[in-house]
Amino acid sequence: MSVTIDIAGLPAERIAFAPSPLAELCMALHALSQPAHHPGLQSWTNATRAGLDPSLADRLLEADFMWRSSFSDVFMPFAGVPGGSGLPAGTLAEELDVLDRLDDERFVIAALEHCWLALYNEGGVASPLHDAASRAKALETAAARGPRQLQFSLRLLDDTAAVRVWMRRLLEDCHEAFFGEVWRRIGPQQAADARHKAEVLRHKGLPAALREVSSALSLDRAGTTITADKMVNGSATATDPRVGRGLVFVPTHFGWPHLLVLHAPGWRPVVHYPLGSPELASAPGSVELLRRRMEALAHPMRMMLCRSLARGPYTTSELATVYGISAPEVSRHLSVLKKAELLHTHRQGRYAQHQLDVTAVARLGSDFMEGILR
Repeated sequence: MSVTIDIAGLPAERIAFAPSPLAELCMALHALSQPAHHPGLQSWTNATRAGLDPSLADRLLEADFMWRSSFSDVFMPFAGVPGGSGLPAGTLAEELDVLDRLDDERFVIAALEHCWLALYNEGGVASPLHDAASRAKALETAAARGPRQLQFSLRLLDDTAAVRVWMRRLLEDCHEAFFGEVWRRIGPQQAADARHKAEVLRHKGLPAALREVSSALSLDRAGTTITADKMVNGSATATDPRVGRGLVFVPTHFGWPHLLVLHAPGWRPVVHYPLGSPELASAPGSVELLRRRMEALAHPMRMMLCRSLARGPYTTSELATVYGISAPEVSRHLSVLKKAELLHTHRQGRYAQHQLDVTAVARLGSDFMEGILR
């Protein structure tokens, strides 16, 4: 499985490396909401969560599905605004200005991206602002996440302008509370990495630059298609006239083990690549438990289910929709994962939600962790 980016006819000068403070803030929020994904950041996440103002922490919970279980494209607005530069801005304030230019329909569909992950690459999502069925689907999915998320989604659909103002203020408050200091420290490092990789591209060519970005990226012999080894299928083109020709690589300190590829139709493709790969804990002590876990994970469908379940809680019906299989078949796979002690299940109202025990999975090794979270 993979995501491909068509770069046929794209000149090298249209391939850019640049840091994005807004995209990095998304990854920082993700690390705070899913610390088990990022054991190397444990000290930072513990200290930052402990120091958050309770009011700010509560506000973050309302919209956390934009960074907890998936990474909303609203955090890379430079890729979706027609007529723009197609590149990240230098400061968070400037990137928030670009976000303000994103039209309401794109903003809402991207903000509620988790509602239709199965349709992400098709570009056929009707606007929930105008389509009753799409609105109902968005609210049903939000309700499965919890009452806060449902309330936020209702506000987003009924008063989009007010929520956009609320969202900008939330991100500005995060910058003031903790991210500004972080960005002052890591921003120059990311800029240096971007300059280095741009030099590699200029002097050694795209294959060498891709090798420096990630071992999960490759270029075909014709030099027309970049392939990202991921547990999803998707495709994008770097020559879409709607947003201008180009491909952007954005570094992240908070991202490992995630390698993200923005490939939404009508958006400029972006590869969000991690810097560094910290080692994880050793394997579990019980040989029998290890055997059950390895057998459970040997099935390709269970591997794909783990990819979703590692990012956040999902119901059986949601997983069936995403992967195009029946709910009973999903239940059988979930049962195997439960017996291997790799899964947690809890109830959220009338919904039974399942989530991968990322800590247990991490003990199987960094390669596996990086594979399912890539």
